[in-house]
Amino acid sequence: MRIAAILEYDGSRFAGWQLQTGKRTVQGCVEEAFSKVADEPIRVTVAGRTDAGVHACAQVVHFDTSAARTSYSWARGAVSNLPPEIAVLWAGQVDTGFHARFSATGRHYGYFILNRPIRPTYLAKRVTHEYRPLDVERMQAAARHLVGTHDFSSFRSVECQAKSPTRELRALTVDRRGELVRIHAYANAFLHHMVRNLAGVLTDIGAGERAPEWAREVLNARDRTRGGVTAPPDGLYLTAVEYPEAFRLPRLSAGPGLW
Repeated sequence: MRIAAILEYDGSRFAGWQLQTGKRTVQGCVEEAFSKVADEPIRVTVAGRTDAGVHACAQVVHFDTSAARTSYSWARGAVSNLPPEIAVLWAGQVDTGFHARFSATGRHYGYFILNRPIRPTYLAKRVTHEYRPLDVERMQAAARHLVGTHDFSSFRSVECQAKSPTRELRALTVDRRGELVRIHAYANAFLHHMVRNLAGVLTDIGAGERAPEWAREVLNARDRTRGGVTAPPDGLYLTAVEYPEAFRLPRLSAGPGLW
């Protein structure tokens, strides 16, 4: 049978999602936990791999198993075998046609910036710190140049292995609550480092280093060297993954509780 699960994790103490020899990864911990519940080796497929330091509110995985367990047993059993930085919010049997990555129709990310002169304390590793005052209206004006279906070569890392740089960026919004600035990005899929590179461009524009039109120039250049700095991973969260209603996955929290 095929089992799907929705995970939440704090990525600050992991070397990223993907298995890496000799390193602590989210995938390694999740597979070990589900293997203990199933009493057989489990290998999971994920909706979207996250980098070191990146968090998730509703990451989705699936795996195949011959073990018969209730939804409650899958979720609670895995949680009891996971480190405190990872939780299984839901787990249950799904149609064998479901695929955590290829069945997804959309993904949402939130990037959170603490915008004040002094660095964060209890929010360290959970938000990015920017000491320069950010003009949210300038950032939003720049974001409008990037929405749509484009070649995002200027916003992908040089290590990106995607076959095509074209993505449909369905929404890119910037808003503020007090000292906290949030960038919300919604697309059919994202390239490696794409959200962090978008955040880097928007931050420089918000700080007055560049004009809002620079975002369009970077996009049209299709050249990563024209895209400015890659923003830190600390404030980045995978907040939701969308699937067709036919798969009946529950819709869970779409944010880390900062907003």
